[in-house]
Amino acid sequence: QVQLVESGGGLVQPGGSLRLSCVGSGFTFSRSAMSWYRQAPGKERELVATITSGGGTTVNADSVKGRFTISRDNAKNTVYLQMSSLKAEDTAVYYCNAVVGVIVQRAYWGQGTQVTVSS
Repeated sequence: QVQLVESGGGLVQPGGSLRLSCVGSGFTFSRSAMSWYRQAPGKERELVATITSGGGTTVNADSVKGRFTISRDNAKNTVYLQMSSLKAEDTAVYYCNAVVGVIVQRAYWGQGTQVTVSS
């Protein structure tokens, strides 16, 4: 059974930093591409960043380039999202996503972790 468990969200002041973590289980973590998405109230879910099984990274959201970094530790089955210089518009629920499988791929989601940027 695939499980993704996010942690690290919370309330932070503008300009602050947070590191989100997502621990995966029930699949071969090292072979799976991992991504972070976010969804702000009233908005569609947005792809933030992706890291491939080989460690290649892409920050997809223009609004976070230069501020957010995705990384992974395969020994810990964990993917991270380091967020810095946080802004109010970064407030959202952040979701971890795993693409599992080679020939037939399926996407799995975590339950989400709330990040609120406010003074």
